[in-house]
Amino acid sequence: MKWFHEARFGIFVHWGLYSLLGRGEWVMHVERIPADEYAKLARKFNPKKFDADAWAALAKEAGARYMVLTTRHHDGFCLFDSSASDFTSVKSSAKRDFVAEYVEALRRAGLKIGFYYSLLDWRFPGYFDREAHPESAKALVEQAHAQVKELMTNYGKIDILWYDGGWVPGLTGEQIADFWRAKELNATVRKLQPHILINNRSGIPEDLDTPEQHVTASAPGRGWESCMTMGDSCGWGYVHNNPNFKTVPQLIQHLVTAAAGEGNYLLNVGPKPDGTIRKEEVERLRAIGRWLSVNCESIYGSERCPFGAGMLGLTTAKGNNAYLHVFRWPKQGELSIPGIKNKIKSATVLATGQHARIETGSNCRTFLKGLPKRPPDPYDTVVKLVLDGKPEAC
Repeated sequence: MKWFHEARFGIFVHWGLYSLLGRGEWVMHVERIPADEYAKLARKFNPKKFDADAWAALAKEAGARYMVLTTRHHDGFCLFDSSASDFTSVKSSAKRDFVAEYVEALRRAGLKIGFYYSLLDWRFPGYFDREAHPESAKALVEQAHAQVKELMTNYGKIDILWYDGGWVPGLTGEQIADFWRAKELNATVRKLQPHILINNRSGIPEDLDTPEQHVTASAPGRGWESCMTMGDSCGWGYVHNNPNFKTVPQLIQHLVTAAAGEGNYLLNVGPKPDGTIRKEEVERLRAIGRWLSVNCESIYGSERCPFGAGMLGLTTAKGNNAYLHVFRWPKQGELSIPGIKNKIKSATVLATGQHARIETGSNCRTFLKGLPKRPPDPYDTVVKLVLDGKPEAC
């Protein structure tokens, strides 16, 4: 878990056949497209501009430490070569193993490698009605086991296995894990990839919790990662017209909120059918990267801080340092921080290097004075507090 807790920021990528339609990754199911009709999209899937090195370079520029790619979504289309299915990118017009190219690019860039894999497959009637189609249900599970084994065998060391689609109609709790034979499946995964991290979506808690579209911390000591779209929550895959993109301040505040709870932020992009990432997503990722280039010490390897930042924003910590993330800069340029028990040795604005004057007030308040009236950083001004020991609250 050490690298994961150090990373704090990753990039999620939803991309596949559904990208051709531009209406999100659930389009086959929501619009009731028959499997044979949907399969014809493979004849058109030939993304000439796909460049895994460009994806990896953008992730690094954004300050991310890892990526997670949808190797296969609920439609059953694999971006890798599979002996368990003919519905793959290698057998499409592209005739390419995009997972292999992705893995090689991330290794060149020094990024950790994550595989998303959906257990369910809408093409199997046994998924929807196990009693009417028992053999189909059995074949669905066997396909999942075979393909996960392929992913864990054919691409070298993999750092995260990100399951999805584990829910099964009519089943709850341990029944879901039993249906997928998840204990057996994950035992195979760990035998093949001893250092891998596995999320909680196969019916077993495993290593990581995965809050979706919200940032909610797990209990201290538990690994967790909040996944979120940049645009509307209904579309992880490419949505052609999506005017509702989150702003850079919103995205940075989500990242900080995750870091403050000792969790990670997995921010999604949905590349276009040709494999390129749209400018709205590129611009936001680059802006996050510029902010992280100055303020990264307050994020990477962050710890929970026992005192907050009052009405100003949030706090993170690391060792004997605390970091005030000031989202709402006060007009007088004076910061009032409640609840710090420690003696503050210094207070420095990371964006400018300016030192604040430290004054202690009544009722366990600390004031940082002599700062500018306008926020030094337009998104989140971080003030580093060097303390006389581990952060303590009063």
